[in-house]
Amino acid sequence: MTVHRNIFDLIILGATPAGIAAAVAAARRGYTSLILERTAHIGGLPANGLGATDIATRACGGGFFKEFIDRIKQYYIETYGPQSVQVAHCDDGYKFEPHVAERVFHDFIQACHPNVIVLRKRQFDFEPDNLEIVHSSIRSIRVTDLINKREECYSGRFFCDCSYEGDIIAASAGVSCFLGREGKEIYDEPGAGRVYKLWNGPECSGSTNVGDNAVQAFNYRLCLTAKASNRAKFQQPKNYNRKEFLSLIDDVKSGIHTGAQNRLSPPQLEQNRRRAERGERPIPHLLKGIARLCSNNRVPNDKVDANNQHLALISTDLPEENWPYSTSGWAWRDSFAERLRDYTEGLLYFAQNDEELPEWFRSEISEWGWAADEYTDNGYFPRQMYVREGRRMKGKYVFTAHDALPGEDGRAPLHKDSITASHYALDSHAVRKREPGRVHLDGFLSYKCVPYTVPYGVIVPDSPIKNLLAPVPVSASHIGFSTLRMEPCWMAMGQAAGIAACIALLDGCSAADVDIGALQDALLEEGAVLWI
Repeated sequence: MTVHRNIFDLIILGATPAGIAAAVAAARRGYTSLILERTAHIGGLPANGLGATDIATRACGGGFFKEFIDRIKQYYIETYGPQSVQVAHCDDGYKFEPHVAERVFHDFIQACHPNVIVLRKRQFDFEPDNLEIVHSSIRSIRVTDLINKREECYSGRFFCDCSYEGDIIAASAGVSCFLGREGKEIYDEPGAGRVYKLWNGPECSGSTNVGDNAVQAFNYRLCLTAKASNRAKFQQPKNYNRKEFLSLIDDVKSGIHTGAQNRLSPPQLEQNRRRAERGERPIPHLLKGIARLCSNNRVPNDKVDANNQHLALISTDLPEENWPYSTSGWAWRDSFAERLRDYTEGLLYFAQNDEELPEWFRSEISEWGWAADEYTDNGYFPRQMYVREGRRMKGKYVFTAHDALPGEDGRAPLHKDSITASHYALDSHAVRKREPGRVHLDGFLSYKCVPYTVPYGVIVPDSPIKNLLAPVPVSASHIGFSTLRMEPCWMAMGQAAGIAACIALLDGCSAADVDIGALQDALLEEGAVLWI
């Protein structure tokens, strides 16, 4: 039996930061929004461990994102006092604990009640018959209530795909999607296709720049601590496979890493192997303790946002196995999420306990554990994995690396239909596991860029669908997407989508025909930064 619900002005898939930004923007204009969220929690990755904000030029961040970080800072001021160490460590709101991010997002939504309704545990399966499309407009969406297993149908006047996976665009007839990596011949981008590159160094042997279906690795952004009073022990997971971590033993003993600086010569590697026989640390000891496993950014209350270690050949990323994720159903996705959790917990347990690892290394790792006051309903483990790249919609404009790289004047191209400024490196994680003789993992790369503008066309489908915007699975090449995929930029594009939907509804036009001047004026009134 399918339960039918009343019509909403805007239906949003995903209570990600972009989805919340879109709903709040619409609510402030008097429009109603329904957010359909598959999990039991809101806030996407910032509420699941990504507490060190990915932004290179802070002046690019305005609008909803600026409100978010200001509320983060205010929370720490009100809770601990303006002169507290917590306020200092929140870094003006750019660094935060997972539960604080979730609370701030909840406050945004509560302030917009009843214009914003969030329904949790609602699953959208991307088969086309779960969308009703009439005369090139989406009329309704069918989801499953995961608690009672009943189907529900919700009618809407406008739709936003704010999912990390891009499931609405996949189900929408006529909307095309990109998957995998383009070859260099498509857009002539740096880092395109198959690339082996030293971290902060040159491309190396094996790089072909040939395109493929590879997808950059996912991981979990972990919340760890060395504070004994709030530390939960790493436990051996149920599906523990010691063999997949064995390469870490030689990495630790030899001191090997993938960075361009302080590369170890063959004589140095041999010297370190002799040192390992005596139980001594390698020289130079570049990746110390937990830094061998994770790249750690301090957030308040003696916690770290632990990401994949870019200089390591084995860390919390799990390349290759995620390639089918975007085009698979939720049963496969859930299975992979569990596999990634087992892998992550297994890696940390191995590093802390395996007796083939040097005692000094196990001792350094033994100081660390889960932050025991985070994710208490999930064994201190994040509830959502980091889906760095799902489907990418083919939009009215395809954003490439060239839109973020400097021209002859030292600036990136200026888009007259800009909906936000942004700045982060062109940054993609690995697509393959370690291979013999390679300096790094295939596809693990970063290239510096400059502050840039994001055109409205990247969130508008290049299709007949009139009432759909996609501010998360945006229109971009693999390398172009690698900079747009940061949460501050996603929030900005979500806010723009919410306002654009309202303008379209008010003017009775399609998403493609929204008055750009009116959209930009509205964004500027809300403090957005469109050019820098």
